[in-house]
Amino acid sequence: MIKITVKNKAYNYPQGTTLEAIKDELKIVAYTALVNNRLRELTYPLTNDAKVVFLDLKNKEATRIYEASLRFLILKAIKNLYPLASVKYNYSISRSILAIVKDLGVNLSNEILAKIENEARRIIALDLPIKRHRIEIEQAKAIYEKHGYYDKIDVLNYREENYVNNYICGNYQNYMFSYMLPSTGYIDEFKLILYHPGFMIQYPRSDANGKIPPFDDAPIFNKTIKEAARWSKIIDGDLIAQINRYVEADQAIEFVNMCETKHNRQLAELGYQISSNIDEIRLICIAGPSSSGKTTFSTRLKIELLSWGIKPVMISIDDYYKVREQAPLDEHGKPDLEHIDAIDVALFNDHITKLVNNEEVIPPVFNFNKGVRELGKPIKIEKGSPIIIEGIHALNDALTPGIPLNQKYKIFIAPQTQLHIDNHNPISFTDLRLLRRMVRDQQFRNSSAEETLAMWDSVRAGEFKWIYQFQETADYVFNSELSYEFLVLKKHAYKSLNSIPRESEYFITANKLLKFLKYFCQIDDHLVPNNSILREFIGNSIFK
Repeated sequence: MIKITVKNKAYNYPQGTTLEAIKDELKIVAYTALVNNRLRELTYPLTNDAKVVFLDLKNKEATRIYEASLRFLILKAIKNLYPLASVKYNYSISRSILAIVKDLGVNLSNEILAKIENEARRIIALDLPIKRHRIEIEQAKAIYEKHGYYDKIDVLNYREENYVNNYICGNYQNYMFSYMLPSTGYIDEFKLILYHPGFMIQYPRSDANGKIPPFDDAPIFNKTIKEAARWSKIIDGDLIAQINRYVEADQAIEFVNMCETKHNRQLAELGYQISSNIDEIRLICIAGPSSSGKTTFSTRLKIELLSWGIKPVMISIDDYYKVREQAPLDEHGKPDLEHIDAIDVALFNDHITKLVNNEEVIPPVFNFNKGVRELGKPIKIEKGSPIIIEGIHALNDALTPGIPLNQKYKIFIAPQTQLHIDNHNPISFTDLRLLRRMVRDQQFRNSSAEETLAMWDSVRAGEFKWIYQFQETADYVFNSELSYEFLVLKKHAYKSLNSIPRESEYFITANKLLKFLKYFCQIDDHLVPNNSILREFIGNSIFK
């Protein structure tokens, strides 16, 4: 017998008892579990004494496994109904997945989508087991060739191990680069919504308390994602294997400069749009989530506008922070420094309004070492010169109520990648930003990967609370993604991620990042231009 501790209570079980059997006996709702702080599937058999923490859909690891299993289920349902159809998944708006289906033999319609959903729910009702098998690479390639999954074969050529995990459910098999649920009966909550050019898949989210969030159409954000997808097709680079081919063909320099040219083109578009309406624009507001490249972008935008004969002035919102003791408290009773009321909104608005009216002001300079505001130097702007403000609350009109809406030009910046491991496994926007931040914190803030991971959930919560709700008000969305950046970030992040010990509570996230990062080739930093947004994270920026 082995001793298993659950919620500080010990139980005795025979060796080999699975996590699923224990959670069923204890009547616990769970989709995965931590065994001595290691993430395990519910089919995992316990062979030694262990502390077990069962995880429900309020946990991000559980929802990640749920989402992967749901993608697997939908693929199986479509394969049953339309054997010749192919599916590609993209992360999309409203925290949903967009499924694009080709070769259905019919046009995708609500009627066809209803058939797919009914088939999926039929499979769920059967509660079919989803079994994991470890197979050799060559065997996996033969299976994927039979299914027509040539994209999976391509990426396996970059796999370090000589094996791969394959999941089988009835007559269907696939690998979703994730742990999976034990059976189809667990996947009981999802919604399918017809959404051109495919359909949206909604699923329970940990950031929505384990529920399916309401579907919010976001036309501006959606347009950006479509542009990102179009770009990835133009460069033939929406799969890791395709990007790696640039390196293997000794075309890395061309690839890097193609991607940087995309940023230059967006900056030129912004320069044209702002200059065309410069008689009215007084405030250029820039906001975006963490590690979007806001600092470098703001500087490059200023330079772009100078080339149009426009002389903007940059004002830092951070300099208007109140002292820590005056910040509002969060739900834990600690100062909430991301709250808009942590900023002296009245003073900031007063100064911005006076500057717009060509009055002189003395802006503060926040001394972050001392935690206090100090007096800066007097400034006054030329008539007609716009003011650039950048920060978490820049798009929130509550920060600048004294400036009319028609005098504000709002820019939302974020990296919107449409890169995939393979067609069934898209790479998350959030994971890209996390890697950027991890590398930056390591380079400039003497923070370990574990320290970055420790604060990431809090950072994400602040983004949902204070940033994303305003992205649809933007006049322009700047996609700061650089399709080559994983080739550079790999060597900066790989060692530190590998150094996180298995017993760390952040090992799970680190291992998830490593799982897809290891498939990329590498290129040297010297290929990255010194004015690139990527330099903000890897160092040696011309602007620093």
